Amino acid sequence: MSVTLADIQAAAARLEGHAVETPLIESPALNDRLGHRVLIKPETLQRVGAFKFRGAYNRLVQLTDAQKVCGVVAFSSGNHAQGVALAARLLGIPALIVMPADAPAVKVEATRGYGAEIRLYDRLTEDRVAIAAEIAAQRGAVVVQAFDDLDIIAGQGTVGLEMVAQALALGVIFDVVICPVGGGGLMAGLSTAVKALSPTTAVVGVEPQGFDDTLRSLQAGSRQTLKPTARSLCDALESPAPGELTFPVLQQTVADIAVVSDAEVAAAMRYAFSTLKLVVEPGGAVGLAALLAGKVKHLGDHGAGLVLSGGNVDPALFAEILAGG
Repeated sequence: MSVTLADIQAAAARLEGHAVETPLIESPALNDRLGHRVLIKPETLQRVGAFKFRGAYNRLVQLTDAQKVCGVVAFSSGNHAQGVALAARLLGIPALIVMPADAPAVKVEATRGYGAEIRLYDRLTEDRVAIAAEIAAQRGAVVVQAFDDLDIIAGQGTVGLEMVAQALALGVIFDVVICPVGGGGLMAGLSTAVKALSPTTAVVGVEPQGFDDTLRSLQAGSRQTLKPTARSLCDALESPAPGELTFPVLQQTVADIAVVSDAEVAAAMRYAFSTLKLVVEPGGAVGLAALLAGKVKHLGDHGAGLVLSGGNVDPALFAEILAGG
């Protein structure tokens, strides 16, 4: 079972008037630095400051009336939490989010601000999946997965749908589209849309060092689960394995995976702030990091598409990163 272009187009219809159709923007300074044309999709400007609202709304709007009354439960370090919380508020659905106690404070506060109930847990000693399942059983609530769900994938795929249409309006057929990879929900949806509409476009994913589970899985031909020994600056991309639903899609659609270091990500965040005038969170900046570090293959003469997937960075961490340049 997989998501189709028709599924993504149906999601786009549901999202119309609710999600922001983020623009495709261009920086002459970035083009000059790279020697290539890059068209940027700033999902930092999406509702909740990240692409996650797209999938969350597409999932929740399709719940039955009975399910809406019982509510939803999700687990997330931040952006999925906010996406579910806002979608639930807009649809009048009770929401409880299981979040790690060390999640960025800005994400916890924003999730609470959207009206969701928060259950904090210790990521070293507690199992968030078990916690969410127990709460869902008690309440009769629906668990909303962060990435391994067909409706979530379809909703995220609208990013790719918009990118191809916006590029074509500019007379551009992408040589390559570059996108962050965590559990693979965004990448699976985006790559499905891009490859269906523009078969010659290569899709390249980017992962943080130490969390290159998708790269290793693609190399092995089967899903590989990492046992990380350290944290990444990219808290949003710390998935230990690609999803059961997302991985087969990535096997069919992804041309390459680049891996970037925390230092490269921090440099990209500084560049986005100083040159692009955009606030981008670490996980959202990995594609830019890969471009600036010369790690992206398949660049050509037509243009590259770059997804900046989110802008929810803790202010203290952001200040520290900016000062570190």
